[in-house]
Amino acid sequence: MNAWIKLSLLGMCAVAAGELLTQRHAAPAPKGKPAPAFTLRDTNGREVSLSSLRGKVVAMNFWASWCGPCREEIPDFAKVYASKKGKCFEMLGLAEESGERDEVVQAAAKLGINYPVLLDDYGKVSDDFKIEGYPRTFLIDVHGNIRKVFEGGVDQAGLEKELAPLLAEAPASCPRA
Repeated sequence: MNAWIKLSLLGMCAVAAGELLTQRHAAPAPKGKPAPAFTLRDTNGREVSLSSLRGKVVAMNFWASWCGPCREEIPDFAKVYASKKGKCFEMLGLAEESGERDEVVQAAAKLGINYPVLLDDYGKVSDDFKIEGYPRTFLIDVHGNIRKVFEGGVDQAGLEKELAPLLAEAPASCPRA
């Protein structure tokens, strides 16, 4: 075998091993613990803080416009949002590594996102939630605690299954955001 091919394969194996070690040590924010507080602007310039959503179940999806699994799951998220909006539920898309505001708006429209998209321009929120890869979705209960973390893609049925018990715990009337 050509020495260059062997060297390339060895390099790829080293990179893959490094990624696995990094991912193992960079665990997502722990389940059952309070979600890190944040305030970000949405694509319309409106400030949205996680604390303003207390009393609602929140699904937070960290995504990137170039991420294939993200693009696959977003239509399912749009369906869940449409069916559960106004039922003590909020969905947030946190755009990461997807360019400037206008590029994010264009990608969100193309993907059919019907829920608020927040811009984490400096990556602080993704750092606080320990995001190492996309997509990553957090389910946060009415008390602001992380109850479920999806590492990788999730479909409509999987999301609805995990949301059901959280929504059952929600109050009959929800605070307005």
